[in-house]
Amino acid sequence: MSNTYTYDGTEPVRLNKWMASLGICSRREAETLISQGSVAVEGAKVSEPGHKIEPGQTMTLAGKATKALDDQLTIVLHKPVGYVSAQPEGEQVPAIRLASKENLLGKAPKIPGRNPNFAPLGRLDMDSRGLLLLSEDGVLAKAVIGPDSALDKEYLVTVQGQITDPIIGKLRHGLSLDGRRLKAAKVDLVSPGRLRFVLREGRNRQIRRMCELVGLVVIDLFRTRIGPLQLDKLPEGKWRALTNEERAALIKASKPLLGASGGSTARKASARSRGKSRSGPARAAPRRKP
Repeated sequence: MSNTYTYDGTEPVRLNKWMASLGICSRREAETLISQGSVAVEGAKVSEPGHKIEPGQTMTLAGKATKALDDQLTIVLHKPVGYVSAQPEGEQVPAIRLASKENLLGKAPKIPGRNPNFAPLGRLDMDSRGLLLLSEDGVLAKAVIGPDSALDKEYLVTVQGQITDPIIGKLRHGLSLDGRRLKAAKVDLVSPGRLRFVLREGRNRQIRRMCELVGLVVIDLFRTRIGPLQLDKLPEGKWRALTNEERAALIKASKPLLGASGGSTARKASARSRGKSRSGPARAAPRRKP
């Protein structure tokens, strides 16, 4: 079944840009759908991604294309230590191998197995554990790890070394890595030897390197949250599918990524259509390791 969207902006906008702003797909995916003849404006198929849609015009997305987008899966995984988030090197084992039928909790539209199309949305290094998103959803990827993302990420970090108020102060707003000053972080002592970090950036092995700069050694690094998405009680090594509601919440929380043009009516229509066709337990394309 095809879906229609009415553009209620005030100025013409490139069709691929508008489709991305609606959360239908990424710009690249929009270009592919247009080239395949799956997109029509006012009933006429469009062949150029740069085609501009005018205020009040209606776009139709073919049912086959809609189904393909709705079948995109995002994996919510409790990654154990010993697995790498992205492409492995040598004898390393990629986390996607855990996304098997045996490790699934609830239902999912498909079992990814070793599918390389699933990219990590915010990496965890091999020695870290906790919440990891693996996705083939380009819109969600931009929301979670795009350069303008407003999502924060929360970690519980066990360290060796003396934790003092001055050290916590430096961790919050006094450090630089690779010659660049870090964004302010929320860092609190939650129990002896354990710190809670809340970051809005993801520099390479950031938390471990921050701790090294103040004389602390990380013993355990555990990510518990990405924006509004919590790991909760998902067992280690298990996975589930991100729900429509979780996907929408993640995109909404990354507000700077939502385009100003595009209109609320079309956004609501997009949310309704995706919500009807997606399935799975709680559903919210790569960032550097913390």
